[in-house]
Amino acid sequence: MKNPRISSPPEPSLDWAYFLDVDGTLINIADTPDTVVVDQALLKLMANLYRATGGALALVSGRMISDLQSRTRLTQLPMAGLHGLERRDSTGRLWLHAAEPAAKSAMKAALEPVVGRFPGLLLEDKGLTLALHYRLAPTLATYVHRLMRQLVQLHGPGLELQRGKFVVEIKPAGIDKGTAVAEYLLESPFRGRRPVFIGDDLNDEHGFAEVNRLDGVSIKVGRGPSCARYRLPNVAAVHHWLGSTLKEN
Repeated sequence: MKNPRISSPPEPSLDWAYFLDVDGTLINIADTPDTVVVDQALLKLMANLYRATGGALALVSGRMISDLQSRTRLTQLPMAGLHGLERRDSTGRLWLHAAEPAAKSAMKAALEPVVGRFPGLLLEDKGLTLALHYRLAPTLATYVHRLMRQLVQLHGPGLELQRGKFVVEIKPAGIDKGTAVAEYLLESPFRGRRPVFIGDDLNDEHGFAEVNRLDGVSIKVGRGPSCARYRLPNVAAVHHWLGSTLKEN
C-alpha cells in the first residue's frame, strides 16, 4: 500500500461509472452506525447524478442494503452491501454470498459475553457478517483484533477479517468491494465506462485496486496510506467534486 502525495482528481465526466462508499465518504462517520446523518442535499445530489449518468452510479458499502435503502430511500439505485457480500444490480436483482450459518452463530455466541463485559464495545450482526466496533473504547483495539483473529482461525476456513476505522468484521473470504465493482462493470449501464471508486477506509482498498487495474479513477478521502491515485480531503469535498459532474448537463 502506497502513501502518495495528495493529488486532486481530474474533472469528472457523465460518461464514467461511479462507485461510492458511504460512511466517511458521502456522510461523516458517527460514534455508532445508527447515529449517522443523511441530509436532503446529499439525497438530491445522488438522485440527480444517477439520472445524469444514465444509471451508472452504485453505492458500495459495509452497511446492509436494507440499511442503505431505509436511510437514502433511493429505490432504484444499485447498491452493494456488506463489502460486496450482497449486491443489487441495475435491474433490482439481489445477489448474495453467505457464510456458513453454524459458524456465524458460534462466533456470535462467543462475542456476546465480551460485549457485556466491555460496555464500550458494540457487536453489529449484519446477517452475513459480524462486526465488532470499538470507537467508544479505542484502548481495546489490540484485544479486539486478537479476539476476532482467533475466532476466524477457530471457525474457518472460508472466513476472513475485514478491518476498518475502529471496527473489525468477520466475513466470508474472497468477496470484497473490488469484486463488487468488477461484477457491476460486466453489466449495463456500467459496462464500457471508465470506473471511479471513492472511499476512505481500509476496506475500500480492494475497490481502489480493481479500479486502478482498469485504469480508472481511484480517490481516497482523507489521510493515510492508500493505493488510490487521487485524494479529496473530506466529505464536503466529495460532494463538491461529484456536484461538478452535473455542470456538464
